[in-house]
This record gives sequence, C-alpha cells and structure tokens, in this order.
Amino acid sequence: MRHLCILGSTGSIGENTLDVVRQHPDQFCIASLSANTQIEKLAVQCIEFKPSIAVVSTLDLANQLRNLIGSTKTTVLHGPDGLLEAVRLSQVDTVMAAIVGAAGLLPTLEAAKLGKRILLANKEALVMSGELMINLVRKTGAELLPIDSEHNAIFQCLPQKEIGQDSTQQHLAVKELLLTASGGPFLHRDLSSFQDISPAEACKHPNWAMGRKISVDSATMMNKGLELIEAMWLFDTPPEKIRVVIHPQSIIHSMVRYIDGSIIAQMGAPDMRTPIAYGLGWPNRISSGVRELDFEMLSNLTFHALDDQRFPLLKLARFVAGQGGTAPTIMNAANEIAVAAFLNLQIKFTQINEVVDSVLNTLEISNVENLETILEADKMVRDFTSNYIQRTY
Repeated sequence: MRHLCILGSTGSIGENTLDVVRQHPDQFCIASLSANTQIEKLAVQCIEFKPSIAVVSTLDLANQLRNLIGSTKTTVLHGPDGLLEAVRLSQVDTVMAAIVGAAGLLPTLEAAKLGKRILLANKEALVMSGELMINLVRKTGAELLPIDSEHNAIFQCLPQKEIGQDSTQQHLAVKELLLTASGGPFLHRDLSSFQDISPAEACKHPNWAMGRKISVDSATMMNKGLELIEAMWLFDTPPEKIRVVIHPQSIIHSMVRYIDGSIIAQMGAPDMRTPIAYGLGWPNRISSGVRELDFEMLSNLTFHALDDQRFPLLKLARFVAGQGGTAPTIMNAANEIAVAAFLNLQIKFTQINEVVDSVLNTLEISNVENLETILEADKMVRDFTSNYIQRTY
C-alpha cells in the first residue's frame, strides 16, 4: 500500500491521478491533498478519500473548506507552509507534484530531501532547480519519476534505471532523444493572424484537456522548451542531443534513437492516466482505465519539422538551456507573468514572446549557488516583468 500526497489535486493531473487510485483501492490511499482555490472540488475529494491533511492557498479559503467538509477528520492548512506539511506527513511515501508553475518548487524539493518517491508532473520545478534537484535525489535516495507524457515515454524507452543514477554506459548507446509535440491549436494558422489570437482560442488544445496556463504554453510551444530543459536533467543529456518533432496526432509520445539505427517509441491514446499509472505502479505496470489503441482505426501518423518563426519561444528555450545558471529561472518567471497578462487581456498572444525575450536580454544571468539564489531571481524577475508589461503595453 502506497500513501499519496497529491499536490494540485483539483487540476487535470490531480483528477486523473485520483481516477487511477479509485481503480486500485488495495494498492493506494490518499494521505494529503492540495488545491489553490477550487475548494468545492477539493471538498468533494476530501469527503471521498478522507485525507489527513488538505491544503488551500489562503486562510479564508481554508475556513470555507472546513465548513464544506464538516465533521471529517481532515486537518485543513493553507499557504506554502501547509504544502510542506502535506509532503512531510509521516505516512506519505509518494508525492504527485502537479502544481503548475514555480509554486511547486519548494514542496517538490522537500519531498526530495525526505527521500520520497516523486511523481514529477511539474515542469518548472526541475527547470528552475536543475542540478540542485538531481543532486538532492542522489544524496537522499529519493525516486524521481517523470509524469509528463513525453518524459515518461522516454523513461519507458530507455534501459530501466532510476533517474539520477550514473548513466554513462546508457549514453554510449543513445544517439538522441526525440520529444514529440502536437503543435497545439495553431500549427496551421496563418501567421499574420497570430496577433488576433484570443485566450479562449489558445486554451483550446486539439488533443489534451489541460489547465489554462499550460494550454497557452502548448500554443506558444514554451511547454516544449521547458520539457527540453527538463529532459536535460532527467536523462543527463546535453541539449544538442534532444530534438523536437511535430507529431499532430499525439499517438507517439516520444522516442529514443540508438546508435545502431534503432528507434524505440512509446505509443498510446492521448490520456494522462497512462503515464500516471506507470509512475504509481513502477517498476510494475497497473491498469489505467485508458482505452486501448486500435491500429485499424489509425488512418495516418504524420511528422513535421519545427518552424522557428511560428514557435520562437522554443528556439529561445534551447538558447537558455545552453546558458545555464539563472537563465532558466528568468525565462520561466517571465513566461508565467506574460502568460497571465495574456489571459487577463493585458497583452496580445504574439507579445508573450516579446516580453520573455526582452526580459532575458535585459537581466543579468548569474550562477546558481543555492536555493536562495533561485528564489531571489524568481521574485526579482516577476516584479521586473510585471513592471515592464505595465510600462510597455
């Protein structure tokens, strides 16, 4: 029996995780849950799964949640300290890190410090902390398993060993990692109309049901840039050996090319319950509830080269990957603020790239000495980017 902490339980990853857990009541139980503001959803989850701890963002929401769940024995906490307590809970051995954005960094690092199994669905935590996270995993013996469909696919296609272990022998045989990308909702849209893209259009992904922020990142291809940096750390692979290929059908989730000419691909329906079940059950496989892929119903699988003009943020992310230091933190923070501004109708879709590029070209990149360096850079960039948007647009 594994005892789970789900950080971000009301988001798409969290809800899909709970769906897999429902199918295996003899293998998993829920010890703690967290949500940002969706307390109605969280209340329903608390009543069903009876976690020891539930966490929300503010004291006011915590009081509202207590009223909604009534006499259950769930302790309601709030804020960043509450998230840490949810992870530290003694019975928790597995943490699903599904909080979107930099807010997921500290609780994910806390799980690594405590040597727990981390199911990593938060791209930004590893993008920001990189070497710190991997070194911590190695030091404590924590298990770091990727849940993003692309990284989970690569993990399945590589010789099976835990993330963070020495992979020198593995890389003697690997020629490159191939991250697939659907291309999002604007793969074939006329570039001249990009400035007219609305938040509703950007959030309408053709294959996946996701939150608003990650949907916009998919539309700009920033999500693939974050995944490239994440793959560097997860698989100890330099950026020049990681390639992005457009695959609109999202059936092949990613691939590994070996030096003997072989390419091993992981395939399946575009449903996040597959990688979630793989992480929950690892090293064994468990049923996920996902429909089986019917090859007779697949009319075609297509692949396209990447268009840097259409997706400039991915090119920018590749540059940032080579820079290292605080560059990924600067890019990530600037992007989060820019995406929020776009969703709030403060800037246009095409100006997300303008903002991130300008911030990266303006601010100085420094070495990452410790966690405080990352957190200070993150706060500074957010303040700078917010002011920049207010001044410029």
